[in-house]
Amino acid sequence: MAMYGKCGNLVEARRVFDEMPQRDIVSWNSMVAGYAQNGRFDEALEVCKEMDLLGVKPDSGTMASLSPAVTNTSAENVMFVKKIFSEMAKEELVAWNVMIAMYANNSMSSEAIGLYTQMEAHGIEPDAITIASVLPACGDLSALRPNLSVENALIDMYAKCGCLVDARKVFDEMQIKDVISWTSMMSAYGRSGKGQQAIDLFSRMQDLGIIPDSIAFVSILSACSHAGLLEEGQNYYKLMIEEYKIVPRLEHFTCMVDLLGRAGKVDEAYTHVKQMPMEPNDRVWGALLSACHVYNNMDIGVIAADRLFQLAPQQSGYYVLLSNIYAKAGRWKDVTLVRSIMKGRGVKKIPAVSNVELDNHVHTFLAGDRSHPQMEEIYLELDILLGKMKEAGYVPKTDTALHDVEEEEKENHLVVHSEKLAIVFAIINTKPRVPIRVTKNLRVCEDCHIAIKFISKITERQIIVRDTNRYHHFDKGICSCGDYW
Repeated sequence: MAMYGKCGNLVEARRVFDEMPQRDIVSWNSMVAGYAQNGRFDEALEVCKEMDLLGVKPDSGTMASLSPAVTNTSAENVMFVKKIFSEMAKEELVAWNVMIAMYANNSMSSEAIGLYTQMEAHGIEPDAITIASVLPACGDLSALRPNLSVENALIDMYAKCGCLVDARKVFDEMQIKDVISWTSMMSAYGRSGKGQQAIDLFSRMQDLGIIPDSIAFVSILSACSHAGLLEEGQNYYKLMIEEYKIVPRLEHFTCMVDLLGRAGKVDEAYTHVKQMPMEPNDRVWGALLSACHVYNNMDIGVIAADRLFQLAPQQSGYYVLLSNIYAKAGRWKDVTLVRSIMKGRGVKKIPAVSNVELDNHVHTFLAGDRSHPQMEEIYLELDILLGKMKEAGYVPKTDTALHDVEEEEKENHLVVHSEKLAIVFAIINTKPRVPIRVTKNLRVCEDCHIAIKFISKITERQIIVRDTNRYHHFDKGICSCGDYW
């Protein structure tokens, strides 16, 4: 059915559908999608009505399949799609997106914005599709309040994509800015290591008489932490408590532990944890353990890891961090012990995965991956690039290859990390000087961070890497994080 639909042969698709002895929701959705994708919108909606008559419950796939059919449709069809929506679990983002798009595309701007407002009230975070759907409706109405909400979401969306220039453009062009607008922009700078820009914004916000709330302080404290601005962060923490009379929450304590820990003040960070008026959660202990890993503080690291194993016994990352602390110290027996504890508890290490998008298709790479169709070409290019990097002064940071093996073998482990493979794939398949964007599900290791700086300089490419902690903007051999992450 899906094949016939994609080939435009809807007669055969419908014949297969009609002759099926049993149909599940996927069958119905495939038929809806076939009609909708081929511009036969009325028939797509008729299939939905058949579903309704037969008591077949729609799901998010139904709404997604139906989405091309909601442009310039009749009032009756709009109402019908709205029954479907009301019967579905409204927490599904795709359902909200289809409904908002339907209203916006049928000149029902008030309804589109009203639904967007409802969505926010339900605590559902919009994505790029939501924003693209609701923006035209805001333009139609010139409604300042909904516009403000959408513009704030747009800043956040651009920030999460690492597009700081676009985020700032939206921010600068806003007619009205509330504390959320300023907070979103500060957070965007913070995630990319641009702490000074975040501080400048905070000062401007104060000058304009906008009172920062507790979330604004989370953003500025986090920005200071990511940029290594210890004194500034401590001053903001004091300002929050003494001038604005805001009682610190867990998020603020987490920021302060992270701020102190990243600056190498591990003992002070631990003291801060012990003085907390509430029970520290796994994020607080996790920030402390990360600092212990960076600064090789084994004593406090073991304490933090012990608490984390109680609070989050299935979170593999914490076991790996402790294992890494032991490995850096050459305590391989302790590394083996941690791994045996993980095995005994059924905890599996999350494999490092890096993604890069090309022509609307996401390509995924694992460390040492050999499954990609272009792998032979990728490894050949990687080998050539590695030679150029070494000529330029690159020295593999083998102490981050956490294996009890010879140096040469450690170097081989590092060369094939997932982000390196993803970047080389992008270099091969895109034109010179085109920026490269990679996302990784774990923290970028120290060797990859050094290597990508060399790659950005040699290839004259801007490379943006998003890991679990932040965005790294590599350009001309320099990273936006200032090697502080």
